[in-house]
Amino acid sequence: MSLLNALRGDASVIAAELRPPRAELDSLEGMDAWIDMYHAVRSLTRQDIRVFLTDSAVGTQEENNLRHLVTNLGPDVSPDRIVPFLTSKHSLEFCLTYAEQAWQHGFPSLVVLGGDRRVGRPRCVEHAWELRKAIRQREPNLSLGGWANPYGRAEQQVDYLLEDCFTAEYYLTQIVSHLDVAPVERFVTAARRRGVEAPGMFGVFYYRSANARTLEILREFLPVPFEGLAAEFAAGATPVDVCARTLRAMMDIGVRHFYISNLPLARATSTLHAILERVGVTA
Repeated sequence: MSLLNALRGDASVIAAELRPPRAELDSLEGMDAWIDMYHAVRSLTRQDIRVFLTDSAVGTQEENNLRHLVTNLGPDVSPDRIVPFLTSKHSLEFCLTYAEQAWQHGFPSLVVLGGDRRVGRPRCVEHAWELRKAIRQREPNLSLGGWANPYGRAEQQVDYLLEDCFTAEYYLTQIVSHLDVAPVERFVTAARRRGVEAPGMFGVFYYRSANARTLEILREFLPVPFEGLAAEFAAGATPVDVCARTLRAMMDIGVRHFYISNLPLARATSTLHAILERVGVTA
């Protein structure tokens, strides 16, 4: 079943977001990193867990994840379990060719985002919807995912989702947390009240510690509830506990679909199952 059909179904969808190895790694390090990546992807997809693969998530050049997947995973993994990210921080022709190749190799969906303006190469378009529109014209069979930020102004974010130019069948959100639920609930309520039909997958970050230096770096890219995390870890909570609390809090306000970011690559499947067991759900 494709991701879009799963999102439109009755069951919750839980996915893992993995970051491919950096392009600047030397050949030996890069090979080892991709081997770990392949093991994680195979393990997750065999459990019917979908995998998102990022693209220049923090402005660092990454390898062409599509090329590596096609070359190395072979028939072991069904492409409909894998959803690559594509940002606009490439040339327009690269992006359009990437989308064509994704469909040709059996990947039914792409998440198409703008990319962080502050770091790395410039965008090839001003807004991500422009790239999605260009991809739709070039490769109309692909289902496309967009983006929303529940910590932005709720009505404005819903406006974006309802615009004709949004050009996406579903959307992912910025990372959310049980330590700051109120804005997310306002967004969910507004989307429901105004009839947003596109299903959303809400991002949950697997915080491995409350290390101050790490959290300060993360704050550059996502909303980090610094004090709350520090208090929970100091009280004895484990990373699994903290992640599970966010899932439960979001489920309690009506969120159904999630992607989990920053899972430890070598233990991605076992860690995700531990989180879901703590919540009392299955992938």
